[in-house]
Amino acid sequence: MLKECAQHGYFRGETCIVCSQPGRFLMNDRELDHLGRVMTGVLRHFPEKYGLSLDANGWVSLPGIAKAISSQHRGYHWLRVHHLVAIAESDPKGRYEVRDDRIRATYGHTVEVELDLPTENVPVELYFPVTEEEAPVVLEVGLKPTDRRKVHLSRTAEDARAAGSVRTPNPVILTIDAGAARKAGIVIMQAGRTVFLVDRVPAEYLRRLPETATSTAA
Repeated sequence: MLKECAQHGYFRGETCIVCSQPGRFLMNDRELDHLGRVMTGVLRHFPEKYGLSLDANGWVSLPGIAKAISSQHRGYHWLRVHHLVAIAESDPKGRYEVRDDRIRATYGHTVEVELDLPTENVPVELYFPVTEEEAPVVLEVGLKPTDRRKVHLSRTAEDARAAGSVRTPNPVILTIDAGAARKAGIVIMQAGRTVFLVDRVPAEYLRRLPETATSTAA
C-alpha cells in the first residue's frame, strides 16, 4: 500500500515509519506493483510503446508519462503526476530519479542512454553474482554487459546474492576491487541505493569471494 504522510512524505505500508500516523491513501498493493512494472518498462525498455521518447540522459516528462499510462490503461484514469513521484520517492532500491517535472530510471536500461550519475563515494569493494558455470569464464575474461547497457554491481555481498538468486539458487559472489579499478581510470557510477554501474570490469580486479564469507554476510 502506498500512502502520504503530511509531515514526512510518501511511504509504503499501513503507517508512516517516522510518526506512525495512517497517512492519506494513494494506491493499493496491486496497483503499486503493476504501475511500478509499467514505469520501469517505459523508462528502461520500451518508451515508444507509450508514444514517448527519452532524452539523451534517460529523462521523460512526468506529465507526459502520467498521461500516456492513463491513456493506455483505462483503470488508471485517476493517475496524476504525484502518484508517480510517490512510487519513485518511496522505492526501496532507488530505481528512479525525479528532478523538477522529469523522471528517469537510474539503472537497468536496454535502450541507449547516457546516464550522468554521481561517481563519488563509491565503496572500495563491490560485488557481482554469477553461476558456478560462469565463474571461471568471468574470472578469466572479466565482466561485460549482457542484456543491459551496463554491468550492474552491488554494494554488499548480501545485495549481490539477492540479485543473483533470481537466476540460480546458490550464486557465486565475485568481489570487485573498485578502489583499484577507479585509480586505473575505470568510471563507476552510483545508480541506486545498492546498485553501481560500470561499462566493464577487467579480470584483474575480480576475485571469488569464499563461500564462508558469503554465508557470514547473509
